[in-house]
Amino acid sequence: MGDDSEWIKLSIDQKCEHKLWKARVNGYEEALKLFQKIEDEKSPEWSKYLGLIKKFVTDSNAVAQLKGLEAALAYVENAHVAGKTTGEVISGVVNKVFNQPKARAKELGIDICLMYIEIEKGEPVQEELLKGLDNKNPKIIVACIETLRKALSEFGSKIISLKPIIKVLPKLFESREKAVRDEAKLLAVEIYRWIRDALRPPLQNINSVQLKELEEEWVNLPPAAPKQTRFLRSQQELKTKFEQQQAAGGDADGGGHDGDEVVPQVDAYELLEAVEILSKLPKDFYDKIEAKKWQERKEALEAVEMLVKNPRLEAGDYADLVKVLKKVVGKDTNVMLVALAAKCLAGLATGLRKKFGQYAGQVVPTILEKFKEKKPQVVQALQEAIDAIFLTTTLQNISEDILAVMDNKNPTIKQQTSLFIARSFRHCTPSTLPRSLLKPFCAALLKHINDSAPEVRDAAFEALGTAQKVAGEKAVNPFLADVDKLKLDRIKECAEKVELAYGKNTGGAADKKECRPAAGKTPVLSGAAGDKDTKDTSAKSGPLKKAPAAKSGGPPKKSKPAAAAGAGGAGTKGKKGSETKEIFEPELSIEVCEERASAVLPASCIQQLDSGNWKERLACMEEFQKAVELMERSEMPCQALVRMLAKKPGWKETNFQVMQMKLHIVALIAQKGNFSKTSAQVVLDGLVDKIGDVKCGNNAKEAMTAIAEACLLPWTAEQVMSMAFSQKNPKNQSETLNWLSNAIKEFGFSGLNVKAFISNVKTALAATNPAVRTAAITLLGVMYLYVGPPLRMFFEDEKPALLSQIDAEFEKMQGQTAPAPTRGTSRHSGGSGDDGEERDEQEDIGNDVVDLLPRTEISDKITAELVSKIGDKNWKIRKEGLDEVTCIINDAKFIQPNIGELQAALKCRLNDSNKILVQQTLSILQQLAMAMGPNIRQHVKNLGIPIITVLGDSKNNVRAAALATVNAWTEQTGMKEWLEGEDLSEELKKENPFLRQELLGWLADKLPTLRSVPSDLLLCVPHLYSCLEDRNGDVRKKAQDALPFFMMHLGFEKMAKATGKLKPTSKDQVLAMLEKAKAIMPAKPAAPAKTSSKVVGGGAPAKFQSASAPAEDSGSSTLEPKPDPKKTKAGGAASKAKGAQGKKIPSKPNLKEDDDKSGPIFIIVPNGKEQRMKDEKGLKVLKWNFTTPRDEYIEQLKTQMSSCVARWVQDEMFHTDFQHHNKALAVMVEHLESEKDGVVSCLDLVLKWLTLRFFDTNTSVLMKALEYLKLLFTLLSQEEYHLTENEASSFIPYLILKVGESKDVIRKDVRAILNRMCLIYPASKMFTFIMEGTKSKNSKQRAECLEELGCLVESYGMNVCQPTPGKALKEMAIHIGDRDNTVRNAALNTIVTVYNVHGDQVFKLIGNLSEKDMSMLEERIKRAAKRPAAAPARQAEEKPQRAQSTNANASVLRKGPAEDMSSKLNQARNMSGHSETTHTVPREFQLDLDEIENDNGTVRCEMPALVQHKLDDIFEPVLIPEPKIRAVSPHFDDMHSNTASTINFVISQVASGDINTSIQALAQIDEVLRQEDKAEAMSGHIDQFLIATFMQLRLIYNTHMADEKLDKDEIVKLYSCIIGNMISLFQMESLAREASTGVLKDLMHGLITLMLDSRVEDLEEGQQVIRSVNLLVVKVLEKSDQTNILSALLVLLQDSLLATASSPKFSELVMKCLWRMVRLLPETINSINLDRILLDIHIFMKVFPKEKLKQCKSEFPIRTLKTLLHTLCKLKGPKILDHLTMIENKNESELEAHLCRVMKHSMDQTGSKTDKETEKGASRIDEKSSKAKVNDFLAEIFKKIGSKENTKEGLAELYEYKKKYSDADIEPFLKNSSQFFQSYVERGLRLIEMEREGKGRIPSSTGISPHGRGNMSPHFHHTVSSS
Repeated sequence: MGDDSEWIKLSIDQKCEHKLWKARVNGYEEALKLFQKIEDEKSPEWSKYLGLIKKFVTDSNAVAQLKGLEAALAYVENAHVAGKTTGEVISGVVNKVFNQPKARAKELGIDICLMYIEIEKGEPVQEELLKGLDNKNPKIIVACIETLRKALSEFGSKIISLKPIIKVLPKLFESREKAVRDEAKLLAVEIYRWIRDALRPPLQNINSVQLKELEEEWVNLPPAAPKQTRFLRSQQELKTKFEQQQAAGGDADGGGHDGDEVVPQVDAYELLEAVEILSKLPKDFYDKIEAKKWQERKEALEAVEMLVKNPRLEAGDYADLVKVLKKVVGKDTNVMLVALAAKCLAGLATGLRKKFGQYAGQVVPTILEKFKEKKPQVVQALQEAIDAIFLTTTLQNISEDILAVMDNKNPTIKQQTSLFIARSFRHCTPSTLPRSLLKPFCAALLKHINDSAPEVRDAAFEALGTAQKVAGEKAVNPFLADVDKLKLDRIKECAEKVELAYGKNTGGAADKKECRPAAGKTPVLSGAAGDKDTKDTSAKSGPLKKAPAAKSGGPPKKSKPAAAAGAGGAGTKGKKGSETKEIFEPELSIEVCEERASAVLPASCIQQLDSGNWKERLACMEEFQKAVELMERSEMPCQALVRMLAKKPGWKETNFQVMQMKLHIVALIAQKGNFSKTSAQVVLDGLVDKIGDVKCGNNAKEAMTAIAEACLLPWTAEQVMSMAFSQKNPKNQSETLNWLSNAIKEFGFSGLNVKAFISNVKTALAATNPAVRTAAITLLGVMYLYVGPPLRMFFEDEKPALLSQIDAEFEKMQGQTAPAPTRGTSRHSGGSGDDGEERDEQEDIGNDVVDLLPRTEISDKITAELVSKIGDKNWKIRKEGLDEVTCIINDAKFIQPNIGELQAALKCRLNDSNKILVQQTLSILQQLAMAMGPNIRQHVKNLGIPIITVLGDSKNNVRAAALATVNAWTEQTGMKEWLEGEDLSEELKKENPFLRQELLGWLADKLPTLRSVPSDLLLCVPHLYSCLEDRNGDVRKKAQDALPFFMMHLGFEKMAKATGKLKPTSKDQVLAMLEKAKAIMPAKPAAPAKTSSKVVGGGAPAKFQSASAPAEDSGSSTLEPKPDPKKTKAGGAASKAKGAQGKKIPSKPNLKEDDDKSGPIFIIVPNGKEQRMKDEKGLKVLKWNFTTPRDEYIEQLKTQMSSCVARWVQDEMFHTDFQHHNKALAVMVEHLESEKDGVVSCLDLVLKWLTLRFFDTNTSVLMKALEYLKLLFTLLSQEEYHLTENEASSFIPYLILKVGESKDVIRKDVRAILNRMCLIYPASKMFTFIMEGTKSKNSKQRAECLEELGCLVESYGMNVCQPTPGKALKEMAIHIGDRDNTVRNAALNTIVTVYNVHGDQVFKLIGNLSEKDMSMLEERIKRAAKRPAAAPARQAEEKPQRAQSTNANASVLRKGPAEDMSSKLNQARNMSGHSETTHTVPREFQLDLDEIENDNGTVRCEMPALVQHKLDDIFEPVLIPEPKIRAVSPHFDDMHSNTASTINFVISQVASGDINTSIQALAQIDEVLRQEDKAEAMSGHIDQFLIATFMQLRLIYNTHMADEKLDKDEIVKLYSCIIGNMISLFQMESLAREASTGVLKDLMHGLITLMLDSRVEDLEEGQQVIRSVNLLVVKVLEKSDQTNILSALLVLLQDSLLATASSPKFSELVMKCLWRMVRLLPETINSINLDRILLDIHIFMKVFPKEKLKQCKSEFPIRTLKTLLHTLCKLKGPKILDHLTMIENKNESELEAHLCRVMKHSMDQTGSKTDKETEKGASRIDEKSSKAKVNDFLAEIFKKIGSKENTKEGLAELYEYKKKYSDADIEPFLKNSSQFFQSYVERGLRLIEMEREGKGRIPSSTGISPHGRGNMSPHFHHTVSSS
């Protein structure tokens, strides 16, 4: 029983691991109870068992295993962290539970699997179960199949992915084990329940008997769709809904609905494996297919037919195969072969689906024309082929080809084409069959319903009926206006019979039906503007009018250009908004008018209208006006009133006052009444007549504007123009044109009839009167804003002089944005117009222009001879062919989309071996895009995607040309066509770094501008993830940049889900990147403020602002013009500001979206700077370090700036011309004051850009840059900003280069800047950079740097010298022997300056100089001494100045005037020094920490070693003093009003030199930290707070503790406040995790230093303070981000071992902390970024190779490192080697070799052994010290004792040494020294001995024992360790 009683006492987790099975059973039972008892799913208790759960399920004892399984199930169900164990536990269940004989074990195993699925771990569970199917044990296979079946049955096919299961099903049916086959059958039945017939194709090849059995089972299944019965944790809403339905007892309606959702989800095609067939074609296929014997051709086709029977084909280049099949269909005389080839095409289309779409355009015309064949079998084959092909493309893409065939004379072709159209329509939805498509089709079909052949008529009726059924009568009827009733009835009859592919709704339900297919997966969106979200309504006018539709639908449109008065010209197209609101009014007779007018006007008024006396007429007008002003809109008879005004004398009125009033009244009536076009026609003639009148002109214009607002501008403008140009008066003509220019700006361009305008403008341009010509040119300028460059096409035949004037006007308009419309928006919006429709209207403006351009058919010029030339073997002939093509396109200017064989020929040239020809082809393709306009869309798949392939070219210029071409195409087509299908993802899949980075860069540029994208974008995501881990850094960077834009469209969830297939290490990294991307993800562009990127034929985007559409709120212009930085998208800088103001985007193509210069130039991206620093640290981007800037640096900077600098400023900054750089600098100076925060957030980028300017040769830019820098640094010092290391290191070295400029003025400026920089960056760190500058080859630079060093020493004292004064002075002294006289002088002056500060010790520090140099130096010092010495005074001044200063940055203060240095710079310094002291706000964050630590030489003393402490009362609360005054920050309570600035202020006070200020600030922060609801306000400020805190710790250590006058109780109070705050902070894990590595390192340094401070121990409550610090350290270790703290400790250990001054105790404590971290590793390993830790260890091992570590006095460092690595290996196993990704040259790394060795050892050893060794080793001291080494060592110690600074440290080391080696002989070292020195040493050693022995007697148990070598085991001995 002795055994038993032992394990009973153990804790639960220890019992569960016990070797006795009984103990384990007991442990599992208790664990089960515990798991059921813990209520908080996030309780820390769960983490204890993370590593044990696998052991629970794999217990070797069957009884114990059952109990373990029950406990594991409870754990998975209740623990928040259970998900982390999925893989290992399921693997254990599969291999160790499913093979158990007990049924209960299997049941529990299955339950555990299902529970993991419930907690969202479906994918890994399924993965393990599928692995189990490959097991040799049939029991395991059966159990795995059963588990999968149950999972599918309960969770449904949405959660359980069926594709991988179906893939293995056939294999299971072949199993020899009957049990496996039976279980597989049950699984197949279950799958069939969910996906029905989609399961048949994958199982078609199994045994026929089995298939028959399955079929029988399938038939018996209930027809109702199955439903999910068990739900994931995230689906709780669905669960409650399901439970309610169950409770209600009926789920009929729900069932139906769910069925809709689930059943169509699986497509059989998706479940099939793709088959590659191109390589399987017979070798002689292409010869045979051309053979003369038809039998041979038949053989070839039959071979293809066999191959294309595969239901899914792999994507590839099928162009040649399609070409030969098309040839057979079109030209073969044997109809049997035609049918066979058609079958092959159908098979290809079915197997390739969307991937066949690119060939559709080539094949469709051939098939349609072949319908002339009468044989039924041929017709049927052709029908099947064309129907299959239709499903691979869109109606939009092949509409041109279909319409071209509609005019064929052959009735069979017409009939079959109409029938094909009818079948195609059935697959459409209202959104994929917009009006733009319906219009040409209906026009063509209407011709057919009048055809003489009855079969043609019937087919046309069927097609029209189908269109009516799909799009609804409302959409189709406008096109059937001229059809008689009989035919209309026939169309309706056909519509009723139609059965649609998307559901069988009756015709009336068309509108209802409209929503569903759109929500489902519509085959194609009506994508005219590819990047516009086209949610078209059924009645909507399509976004694109196809230009070539003029062939069929042209005549009716062109018949009456100006007669469309009622319909608002060609532009408005019967728009819904205006139709509903427009007021139609019959013309009234004059009698009726008089009667109506007399009812509302005074009688006198009517009588006096035609009075002969002008005064009476004037009085009458005044009454008339009053009456109109008082009338209500509803009762105003507008027509009657205007007719009264037109009554004699009417518009011939001679008195100008009467006339002015009359015109004013017209305007009033138009504004206040329901004014119709009929009324307008009464007055317009008169208005036009008066518009040129000097006195009445303005009133006439006002009246016209009012009428335009009432009757819409398009109609009014047309009337006014035709009236003006039917007169002869040039004044009227010019004023009408001027009015119109203005009106367009006010009303926008929507709906104007461009064609009618252009004819009138041409008339005006030909006028003899110059005013008319000028007005016409001005009008053209305004039109240019809206229409863009294509406008010029209409005037190319004008005289050169006139054309140059027009060009000059256009030039003026370039870069301007069209203003937002301010009129015409309110009255006609009325909520009636659909938004989308109005956007279409906008687009149609552009399209009108495109439509008006005459397009040439060039297909006849693309002859076979030309095509063969382009494909010739000789490159010169190929070039000739391409030149010809260029000429053809140039001559045609605008072409129709049919380019015949040219497409294939150009595609081949894109991979020409001659790069010059590739570039020529690209420029032809650019030309083609311009010439073809939006119709180029149909060539995207065949020609566009191959251009993207060229982005992978190794030559930079070829890639640039390809990118320009792609952009030219997308400007015409929009993005939708490019993103649809798999083409883009296939490109991204190619592992070509150039292709990947260019393509990702392009996507990152385009995606942010899109409002929606096709779902196919998701296919790119896996490849995007592989790019994130690409070997090429640029690819990784581009992928990271594109990440937020992918996420903006796909959402975080989808992106995160897509990581499921990655390796675990990759997955973690990618998820971390996704989290980062989520933080900076821009919002999608808002609909109204987004301009449609529709493009006009000329190739420049005619961008229209939808604000001009009448539905825009008329108040748009009053919106806040300031952009909201949160919403500003990362891609465009000022664009949001402009969007907010409703500005229009310029039509100039190269200025893109953001030419508005009113917004801020810097955009604040939250955490942007931090992210950039992390990227640079993690080597994700290039480090800013070069001798001359290479292109990649400039590109990188440009990319980084794109998200936070306004686009237009960026264009100036990176322009090739220096004048633009000057402009950019001027703008930056201008915005410096107003955008302080913005400048700070982008400071690193601004400084980097300025370093580039230092490499420019232009002096004016350099001067301007330096001017800006002076202002910038002055501002930063006022703002209390502290330059980061990253900013400093990437800027200061380059600034120092300029200190050696030949121009005096520049050198002065640079010195002034360096001087100012010391206010925002520690002088000691500046010193290092300037010291580097003295190594330059440029003598001027050397001299200036030396002089600057002298100034620094003079201003800041010796502590500024880095790394040590000795080393620094030796470096400087070298330059005394320089060849250059100025350098020599500068070096001598500098050392003299040091001598003045430091005295004779300088000679000691300099070391040996040559005689010549030494004599020069002594001479110079003597000369300097003759002048009045300023040094003693300065030193005397120094102390009081520091003591008085309340400024915690006292060490940065300049000293008094230095008389021996006369340079102006010094005066500047001194002035700035004095002004510093007047600052009231402390400048804590500029403290140079190292400097403070080294400062106060007078009070600095080496701390004796510390005693160890007891921690009995460690949990006593730390006392925090009540703040006496609360006045400092009264607004700290309303945390959320101005939180950030308040917190910044309070944190800044924490580091105050005044103890009370600091205590108050700490008390306020503590108050916040203690209230959970407020604590989150500290988020984002943690690093800042910790920096302030450890600065205060240093201040106490260096200054307060040494201050005799200070009451030590105050210090204890301050310590307890600091520690209390920290403990509060580090109890909150969320906040604690925000602390970064660097800050944690400094914090730990501060805390350990405090623990080792013997002065604290001597204080009354010192023991309590040190205990609290102990507790705090433990909290910091446990709660911080584990990666950061581990990294910090490793760096700290490295630094402490490197620093000679550091005490060995310090390193020991750091190592103890590391041991503690090692103990925590089993729990924390999953949350640690191992790659980073291993990088740190790698760096450590680089600095301390094994040999060097072994030389350490103590063996602990090497043991610590080994223990850490061993533990990591033990926990991660071989996977640890996957985490070396951040190490550049792994092969050279000692770490990798070490890990491999450990892995080998660990195969046969357990970890516990190593731990024990470590502990033993920890108490051993290396005693191997050879004599030579000893002598060196002692010499070093005595050197220290002899130096002034390090005496105490030396004595301490000597004491330690003597204690360690008691027999050591130090006599030889003492005998050569003076008696005084010997007694000093002995006395010192005695003192240390007393101090240590006295204190060593106190019993010790400190957590991290500050010393005492006996207590060095790697554990913390205190009460907290149990946690």
